Amino acid sequence: MKKSAMMLLAVCSLTAVLPAQATQQAGQRRDARDVRQDTRQDSRDAKQECRQGVVGNADCRQDHRENKQSGRDAARDIKY
Repeated sequence: MKKSAMMLLAVCSLTAVLPAQATQQAGQRRDARDVRQDTRQDSRDAKQECRQGVVGNADCRQDHRENKQSGRDAARDIKY
Protein backbone atom coordinates (compact mmCIF):
# COMPACT_ATOMS: atom_id res chain seq x y z
CA MET A 1 0.00 0.00 0.00
CA LYS A 2 2.77 2.43 0.88
CA LYS A 3 4.60 1.67 -2.35
CA SER A 4 1.57 2.43 -4.51
CA ALA A 5 0.89 5.65 -2.59
CA MET A 6 4.46 6.78 -3.17
CA MET A 7 4.18 5.95 -6.88
CA LEU A 8 0.94 7.92 -7.11
CA LEU A 9 2.55 10.87 -5.35
CA ALA A 10 5.53 10.78 -7.72
CA VAL A 11 3.31 10.65 -10.80
CA CYS A 12 1.15 13.53 -9.55
CA SER A 13 4.16 15.70 -8.77
CA LEU A 14 5.69 15.05 -12.21
CA THR A 15 2.39 15.81 -13.89
CA ALA A 16 2.18 19.13 -12.06
CA VAL A 17 5.72 20.16 -13.06
CA LEU A 18 5.63 19.21 -16.76
CA PRO A 19 2.94 21.67 -17.97
CA ALA A 20 4.72 24.64 -16.40
CA GLN A 21 8.01 23.67 -18.02
CA ALA A 22 6.33 22.99 -21.36
CA THR A 23 4.68 26.42 -21.26
CA GLN A 24 8.02 28.05 -20.52
CA GLN A 25 9.69 26.22 -23.41
CA ALA A 26 6.85 27.17 -25.75
CA GLY A 27 7.37 30.80 -24.80
CA GLN A 28 11.08 30.50 -25.48
CA ARG A 29 10.39 28.95 -28.89
CA ARG A 30 7.98 31.77 -29.75
CA ASP A 31 10.50 34.40 -28.68
CA ALA A 32 13.25 32.73 -30.70
CA ARG A 33 10.98 32.48 -33.76
CA ASP A 34 10.11 36.17 -33.44
CA VAL A 35 13.81 37.07 -33.31
CA ARG A 36 14.50 35.00 -36.43
CA GLN A 37 11.56 36.55 -38.30
CA ASP A 38 12.63 40.09 -37.37
CA THR A 39 16.20 39.30 -38.39
CA ARG A 40 15.07 38.00 -41.77
CA GLN A 41 13.13 41.15 -42.55
CA ASP A 42 15.92 43.42 -41.33
CA SER A 43 18.40 41.43 -43.40
CA ARG A 44 16.22 41.74 -46.51
CA ASP A 45 15.97 45.49 -46.04
CA ALA A 46 19.73 45.80 -45.53
CA LYS A 47 20.37 43.72 -48.65
CA GLN A 48 18.13 45.96 -50.77
CA GLU A 49 19.87 49.07 -49.44
CA CYS A 50 23.23 47.44 -50.14
CA ARG A 51 22.27 46.63 -53.72
CA GLN A 52 21.34 50.25 -54.33
CA GLY A 53 24.82 51.33 -53.15
CA VAL A 54 28.15 51.01 -54.89
CA VAL A 55 29.29 47.69 -53.39
CA GLY A 56 29.05 44.47 -55.37
CA ASN A 57 26.29 41.89 -55.19
CA ALA A 58 28.63 39.29 -53.64
CA ASP A 59 29.33 41.61 -50.71
CA CYS A 60 25.61 42.18 -50.25
CA ARG A 61 24.97 38.44 -50.21
CA GLN A 62 27.69 37.90 -47.63
CA ASP A 63 26.27 40.65 -45.41
CA HIS A 64 22.83 39.07 -45.78
CA ARG A 65 24.19 35.68 -44.70
CA GLU A 66 26.02 37.16 -41.73
CA ASN A 67 22.92 39.03 -40.57
CA LYS A 68 20.80 35.89 -40.76
CA GLN A 69 23.43 33.86 -38.91
CA SER A 70 23.59 36.41 -36.11
CA GLY A 71 19.81 36.19 -35.83
CA ARG A 72 20.01 32.40 -35.57
CA ASP A 73 22.65 32.73 -32.86
CA ALA A 74 20.46 35.16 -30.92
CA ALA A 75 17.51 32.78 -31.23
CA ARG A 76 19.65 29.90 -29.92
CA ASP A 77 20.68 32.04 -26.95
CA ILE A 78 17.01 32.58 -26.11
CA LYS A 79 16.04 28.93 -26.43
CA TYR A 80 18.98 27.34 -24.64
